Amino acid sequence: MSQLPYTLYRASEVRELDRIAITEAGIPGIELMNRAGSAVFDELCCRWPNARNIVVVCGAGNNAGDGYVVARQAHEKGYSVRLVALTNPAELQGDAATAWSAACTAGLTTEAFDVVSLNHSDVVVDAIFGTGLDRVVEGRFAEIVEAINASDLPVLAIDIPSGLHADTGCVMGRAIQADATVSFIGLKQGMFTATGVDCCGVVGFDDLGVPGSVYQAVEVACQRIDWLKLRSSLSARPRSAHKGQYGHTLIVGGNHGMAGAARLAAEAAARTGSGLTSVATRFEHVAAMAAARPEVMWHGVENGADLRNLIEHASVIAIGPGLGQDDWAIGLFETVLQSAKPVVVDADALNLLAYESAQYSNWILTPHPGEAGRLLGCSSHEVNQRRFDAVKAIVERFSAVTVLKGAGSLISSPAGQTALCSDGNPGMATAGMGDVLSGIIASFIAQGFELFDAARMGVALHAAAADKVAVSGERGMLAGDVINTLRPMAN
Repeated sequence: MSQLPYTLYRASEVRELDRIAITEAGIPGIELMNRAGSAVFDELCCRWPNARNIVVVCGAGNNAGDGYVVARQAHEKGYSVRLVALTNPAELQGDAATAWSAACTAGLTTEAFDVVSLNHSDVVVDAIFGTGLDRVVEGRFAEIVEAINASDLPVLAIDIPSGLHADTGCVMGRAIQADATVSFIGLKQGMFTATGVDCCGVVGFDDLGVPGSVYQAVEVACQRIDWLKLRSSLSARPRSAHKGQYGHTLIVGGNHGMAGAARLAAEAAARTGSGLTSVATRFEHVAAMAAARPEVMWHGVENGADLRNLIEHASVIAIGPGLGQDDWAIGLFETVLQSAKPVVVDADALNLLAYESAQYSNWILTPHPGEAGRLLGCSSHEVNQRRFDAVKAIVERFSAVTVLKGAGSLISSPAGQTALCSDGNPGMATAGMGDVLSGIIASFIAQGFELFDAARMGVALHAAAADKVAVSGERGMLAGDVINTLRPMAN
């Protein structure tokens, strides 16, 4: 299998790719099915080399057809194969019927599902539902999915784990929790966000030999990003460089008892390359923060009038870390939105925006699902059920580049661009991580990057740095640990 591509598709777009490959590129459908089955069988052999007893669970449609190919090939290679049919295979049509017939000719017989089917098995191959699933998995199918998940056997999913929505990444009632998934022709966007990241396990990909010309005819839904790809955007600095060339980042926040959030954002901006970094905060925090991090300029502000002079000298403003929602916070937020500077809006600034909507022409919003729900007037659960729709709705409502944080963070722009970061890890679910991200994104804007590019680069670097920290363990990761990793990764 090849390295994962960066292009992501909706299920309908992959079906169109499949159709073009068959009707215009001249690849017979049964040939694509045989290639898919071979890719899955090869992955099974590679990932579980000692496995000799496998259970292949087939539903209906082409996903089942792929499963019948896997079962046949495993049988021909001397594996002990239990072939479970959840629907009457005699009712299959087209290529799937051909694949079932070939399995029968090879000497395989199908059986009904029984938990006993899983006994003495080494691997379960999931060929129940494909990418076309658009209803809740319930009844007997739900019971079977639950039984497979409860078996503690390793599961290899064909194309997508059964029960996972290919477009949204949501579980449709019940879904297979796969250890690995082999996807074909085009990666499905739902595999990399929401609960898709939990269901898929390790993702592999095979284009099944579909020629590049086929892909040119279908629109890409989303681009996957990572720091390895985007790092080249940071050119080497000339020997004659000076701090004024790399912008002045102003962090606004740090209300009573919350100076740490503003400090995290400021340190992240400085460590990512901001030429100058300032913080506008409560007077009571200035002395301690200046002593702890003298490289940052700390300013006490009482109101918007105090802030205006700092804004004048800033290249970019990041507002929200530790901002609070009192009169002081409201006054500073209103002052920031009176400027013409690029603005990164995070944390409590997003909550203020949700309370009293505003428009601005040059900003990035960085909500987590809870904040996104408040911006859209819905619950965080509803946001996570339709993350792609949610991020685009925020973009449309506020005319802002938007970063919807979470597993598979999404970045979308008013120009219609959408990117997804598949890096990152559960260790990032801790206080201060969002403050670090806002500082990184602001720093890239200060250094001259356009808003969408700065957002993509910031999200990718943030995730990659956290993944590097996670090498020594995810639990107990601190936002400061990520900051300490930024400088070597941004060079």
